[in-house]
Amino acid sequence: MNTVTAETFVRTPLKFAYRAFTNATSLREWLCDVATVAPHPYGRMYLWWAGDFYSSGHYLELEENKCVKFRWYSNIDPAPTEVTVTFTEKDGGVDIRMDHEVPEDEPWKGKPESFRENWQDSLRNLKSVLETGIDLRIAERPMLGIVPGDFTEEQAKTLGIPVREGLRIDGTVEGMGAQRAGIKRDDVLVSMAGKPITNDFTSLQVAIAGRKGGDVVEVEYYRGSEKNSIAMELSKRPMVDVPFDPSELAKQARALFEPALSEIEKCFEGFSDPQAMKRPAPNEWSALEVVAHLIQGERFNVNYLSTLVDGYEPVADGFGGNITESVAATVKANPSIKLMMDALRRSVDEILLFVEMLPEDFAANKGSYYRFGSGMLQPGFHLNAHTQQIREALAAAK
Repeated sequence: MNTVTAETFVRTPLKFAYRAFTNATSLREWLCDVATVAPHPYGRMYLWWAGDFYSSGHYLELEENKCVKFRWYSNIDPAPTEVTVTFTEKDGGVDIRMDHEVPEDEPWKGKPESFRENWQDSLRNLKSVLETGIDLRIAERPMLGIVPGDFTEEQAKTLGIPVREGLRIDGTVEGMGAQRAGIKRDDVLVSMAGKPITNDFTSLQVAIAGRKGGDVVEVEYYRGSEKNSIAMELSKRPMVDVPFDPSELAKQARALFEPALSEIEKCFEGFSDPQAMKRPAPNEWSALEVVAHLIQGERFNVNYLSTLVDGYEPVADGFGGNITESVAATVKANPSIKLMMDALRRSVDEILLFVEMLPEDFAANKGSYYRFGSGMLQPGFHLNAHTQQIREALAAAK
């Protein structure tokens, strides 16, 4: 038996180092894309990565804040193996050591070195997540600068798109790769870097895996019935400087939310309530239904942040679609421009107050805190992406 060892030192409280191997949310923040675990002997330990690599195993031994031993059996391994993780406090941090026992016979040829490289690279990311909150898999991944939208059969028919698989664009970010390449709202991406883009958002992650900012890739997309091919330069990803003080985070987020909210309010100046409620077409949202979508987005943020604080972030098989009846119900409950805008402001206030009141222990859990905080400091990304949609709906109503 060959023992592969990987090791790192992390300046973090011991409980967060141990949690990184025994909590599904924490495991997703540094190691895999999907995790479901039951941290007790013979409890499940299922880990999955975009691209359909997975390990299906279980815990063998656990000693809180000292040791975790688990069975590792990936879909490309000849047989199950065992990994032991030990945690040792020293010098104001934690030494984390992984020992992976790998057979030496022929089917395992080349595997030990591969395990060593992969575990060491993963521990490098664990150190970054626990010390700074930054997931290097995201920080080092290039950006397209797109706002992804749902892509239903009805939308395909309305837009004249002849395919049913792809990623519809809701908007682009000024100055980034997609906008510079000429991608526009309602274009549907179907291929990138020679790999298919489907309704599953992870297909985009798979397509740009291993790419860096500055790389140029070929992109195929539909604009209406016409299929186009362009060269797109991938943008480097700017990482947000997130303050680990909840009050300061809420203050900075509010300063970004306010201009976006004011811009939406300006859109409705000179328009009546009936105009704001009128749909441009039977299958398109009215201006107030777009606002309802924004309200529901902030409601989702409150619920989502609650799961992060609680340590039980849900995992879904995709993003799902927007339910027209749901947004229509929100408008029906707030049947005027004033009531809808008041509701939007209240929903924003609620998430900002929640952030301000976040418990100290959650702020110390840097992976989850940074992940949510970085989204909070880009709130105009969603609000501004739909501002033009509101303008267009109102113009059609007029």
